[in-house]
Amino acid sequence: MNIHEYQGKQILKSFGVRIQEGIVADTPEQAVEAAKKLKEDFGSDWVVVKAQIHAGGRGKGGGVKLAKNLDEVKQKASDIIGMQLITPQTGAEGKKVNKVLIAQDVYYPGESETKEFYVSVLLDRSKGRNIIMYSTEGGMDIEEVAEHTPHLIFKEEIDPKVGLQGFQTRKIAFNLGLSGNAFKEMTKFIAALYKAYEATDSSMFEINPVLKTSDDKILAVDAKVNLDDNGLFRHPDYAAMRDTTEEDPTEVEASESNLNYVKLDGNVGCMVNGAGLAMATMDIIKIAGGEPANFLDVGGTANATTVKAAFNIILKDPNVKAILINIFGGIVRCDRVAQGVIDAYKEIGDIRVPIIVRLQGTNAEEAKKLIDESGLKVYSAILLKEAADLVSEVLA
Repeated sequence: MNIHEYQGKQILKSFGVRIQEGIVADTPEQAVEAAKKLKEDFGSDWVVVKAQIHAGGRGKGGGVKLAKNLDEVKQKASDIIGMQLITPQTGAEGKKVNKVLIAQDVYYPGESETKEFYVSVLLDRSKGRNIIMYSTEGGMDIEEVAEHTPHLIFKEEIDPKVGLQGFQTRKIAFNLGLSGNAFKEMTKFIAALYKAYEATDSSMFEINPVLKTSDDKILAVDAKVNLDDNGLFRHPDYAAMRDTTEEDPTEVEASESNLNYVKLDGNVGCMVNGAGLAMATMDIIKIAGGEPANFLDVGGTANATTVKAAFNIILKDPNVKAILINIFGGIVRCDRVAQGVIDAYKEIGDIRVPIIVRLQGTNAEEAKKLIDESGLKVYSAILLKEAADLVSEVLA
């Protein structure tokens, strides 16, 4: 589950990570009040107005602006709130900005120059271990750094038996070229950041940039946090941070019906039980000359209600030219799924696209009989190859 920058910073702060302080605002008037409060607390007229959407590259799209007085705060907040912000991560359609973060100015002058770093904590799946990835080239697209100057990206692997060690935090601070108080601050920052990552059951913490201020403080200027959905039952306070307006409406609807759904760009809708079978089904569709329009796993206990909900979701995609239902009846009975298909077909009415149903396992014969005798425009198959051939036929 993705969360907003301001929410990620709240989590980081609760674990002792120093952050760029800020106040979230839904209107230009609230933005002005937030700027006044920040001036009281930090003594600066300057603030940063930052669009809050679930995407990076906001500055490139015009979603991050510096305001030097209250009039500019109101103007820039008015410009950003309600805009359709397009960044490299949103696609051409962009995302509507519903709120902004009014953040303190942390680039103030002082005894030394400010410096930006990149730090992230994530799981290295190839090794089954958490790693801290960091670079001296903060504030930039880390993909560009990785492509053109890979030697500037460092990785620190964490042994799960002992956790993050002090020598590792010192190594990170040293590789970032820090010394004195900034060195000590960075070691504390890394230790607190890793503690936050582990305690929140996150799949990624990305801080870009981590800033060394002119008075040698180390703080998080941005925070991209991805929480592991599977761990949210332990963190109801974090689960409440979910902003469904930032998600695909169809995926939100699917989650409410306990369906695992991810929208893709193809032309053949998939309804499958089990993630492994879903991946195999998507391969079959490609071999047959189509492209999968979605990943949809109805789970091992699918029933008529679940199947109807899945049908409705698939049919909302105008790109779908055919639907392939591939169910292996282990726990679930194939005849129940078949009846769900028939009920959904009748309830929805005129379905414009051909439907191919491949049911194998418990009560597969009964299921095929139900489909064949339903009188509906539904093609049944037993073997996966038969289903693939039917996909090719209906797409021809």
